[in-house]
Amino acid sequence: MSESDTVAGEASPVRKIIHIDMDAFYASVEQRDNPELRGKPVAVGGSAERGVVAAASYEAREFGVRSAMPSVTAKRQCPDLVFVKPRFEVYKAISRQIRDIFAEHTPVIEPLSLDEAYLDVTENLQGIPLARDIALRIRERIKAETGLNASAGISYNKFLAKLASDHRKPNGQFVISPDMGPAFVETLPVGKFHGIGPATGAKMNALGMFTGLDIRRQTLEFMNANFGKSGAYYYWISRGVDERPVRANRVRKSIGAETTFSSDLTEFEALVAELKPLVDKVWRHCEATGSRGRTVTLKIKFADFEIITRSRSALSRVAGRDELERLACGLLEVEMPLPKSVRLLGVSLSSLQAGDDAEPPQLTLGI
Repeated sequence: MSESDTVAGEASPVRKIIHIDMDAFYASVEQRDNPELRGKPVAVGGSAERGVVAAASYEAREFGVRSAMPSVTAKRQCPDLVFVKPRFEVYKAISRQIRDIFAEHTPVIEPLSLDEAYLDVTENLQGIPLARDIALRIRERIKAETGLNASAGISYNKFLAKLASDHRKPNGQFVISPDMGPAFVETLPVGKFHGIGPATGAKMNALGMFTGLDIRRQTLEFMNANFGKSGAYYYWISRGVDERPVRANRVRKSIGAETTFSSDLTEFEALVAELKPLVDKVWRHCEATGSRGRTVTLKIKFADFEIITRSRSALSRVAGRDELERLACGLLEVEMPLPKSVRLLGVSLSSLQAGDDAEPPQLTLGI
């Protein structure tokens, strides 16, 4: 990768972005800590009838087992699948170890989840000239300190770096240089584009767009007319262009928790009992991060899989756990009696801000 090159017509150097993605993170941790699981198909998640796979080892993926797959389906596809209960505190601790390794090379780190992050190493703390060498050193340190494998993608923007990290998985890395970018994207099926989901992909196919080159043939006006605000993003990434910066210390906009019941529920008291642990989980995150939010959302999935959401925004940020519970239960109470039995319940808090952010003044009505 000719990382000293500059973009035509600009004085600034080409950005050096690394996307680090841990390989089958949760499952690999379980295999690391329990030698009996090594080499076996492992799923992290609940094995009960309504359980869901949170993560799958590479041995399980060979049978088509994937995250978010119902556990019953996963077991049917892989009869020898071993289910392991998740240990999120362990995963978080390892994630902090990995984050510390990142911080030795750059302060510009944008975590996406416990197991992946973007790093901007255009200027790096170790003075290493090539981003691919930084990625290699980070992966070696992660392996030495945690015993886990990581893959890396290196490129001049976030979109291509994320694509590159998938290219040599597991335990590999790949560079997409500025002269490779547009050609790499043009042969890519639209379904492989990060940010294009199944519904959008199907719409693109219906409009005759199957690859990056097909998108590139469209005008910006056409893309905006058919895909709204996302149209410009699709237009530019099909050309290998993505100007989004790596945002250090990115603040989550929402935090939520949900649970699937072992049997469907209908009674208000039973639903409230299930709601309280979810409120606890959301509020623990708020306490741990110092963030507070204004908008409470209740998610209800009925037995027939229909989903409804109901939201309520407070005048000021929710100040405590009891207030969060009161608002969530109030949203549920308004819906009673429910027309159908409930399979899943969820609660989330959004419009999050750091706890020390100044609260905007509120208008007091003299009523």
